[in-house]
Amino acid sequence: MDQNTTDTGLAAARGIVDTCRKELAGHIIGQHEMIDGLLMALIAGGHILLEGVPGLAKTLAVKSLADITGLAFKRIQFTPDLLPADLTGTLVWEQASGTFSVRRGPVFANVILADEINRAPAKVQSALLEAMEEHQVTIGETTYPLPAPFFVLATQNPIEHEGTYTLPEAELDRFLLKLLVRYPSQEEEIRIMDFATQSSVSCAAGDTSSEGMVALKPVLDAAALEILRSVTDSIHIDERIAGYIVSVVAASRPASGRYARQRGEAPRGQRSDDAAEKAAREGLYRYLAFGASPRASIALYRCSRIRALFEGRAFVTPEDIKAIALPVLRHRIVLSYEAEADGLDPDGIISRILALVPVP
Repeated sequence: MDQNTTDTGLAAARGIVDTCRKELAGHIIGQHEMIDGLLMALIAGGHILLEGVPGLAKTLAVKSLADITGLAFKRIQFTPDLLPADLTGTLVWEQASGTFSVRRGPVFANVILADEINRAPAKVQSALLEAMEEHQVTIGETTYPLPAPFFVLATQNPIEHEGTYTLPEAELDRFLLKLLVRYPSQEEEIRIMDFATQSSVSCAAGDTSSEGMVALKPVLDAAALEILRSVTDSIHIDERIAGYIVSVVAASRPASGRYARQRGEAPRGQRSDDAAEKAAREGLYRYLAFGASPRASIALYRCSRIRALFEGRAFVTPEDIKAIALPVLRHRIVLSYEAEADGLDPDGIISRILALVPVP
């Protein structure tokens, strides 16, 4: 692909992204990191785990994303008494015909909002694993493909633990990104209050033509999504950047670090001539129980290209890797009890890893 074609495709892709951001901004005030994360996962074909306290527009953001794509949307409220069949569907006996018929569950949609996913027991969460990883559902003895694209956005409340079930590592690893939905700034909260007041007045008056109540337009159809994915595939990643990705992920694995030290060598992709770095890394490993899997490397590789597209570049830089490392890795590393005792969180550990791994 020549430079002119690349520039033209990149400009078209940037235009689509900017249109999507502008359309979503009509319903969601602030939360730019969440909006970009949603678009990034949609382009990459991955799933998202949203974590934040109630009232931060998580559900509204997911519904708005479905609206601008025109995709089929289903919301599933996860509760302790939810059954796998409530999610995937079941076989129903037809008395008249004397046969079983398939009644498909709400998971047969393009965009799935798994609201408060950690309130469902393990058997329900396990039923979602096949759908997330293989894009299919088995009902009885038959396997049914899910519609394409298939996109799961799960939410969980970080401050309420009564009646919840911790997500297993196998399921967490299926999420491309974990986004932390934060409180808005004071200026944004003032705009939110004004927006809510205008919307309430419009609804009471029966007027849906005001700016606050205007319906979102489907600006990201299948053709536009294909353009974004095609341009993303053309974004260049240098071999040294790919090596940097592997080094960052490898640095999160304490087992590989201990094995390398026993053999008297540094883990692959890391410098062995810096004693201070070695000491710092050994100190870091006591805070890590388990590191990220190769899925993390794949996620960093994919998302770094999309981040370069968002920035209008045809190539990936180390800053792209650093910018997406937190949402890609924060749910894939397991901290030790010592880290919890010292008050450390995954973001702090990942920041230390990024500071230790040499930048190409």
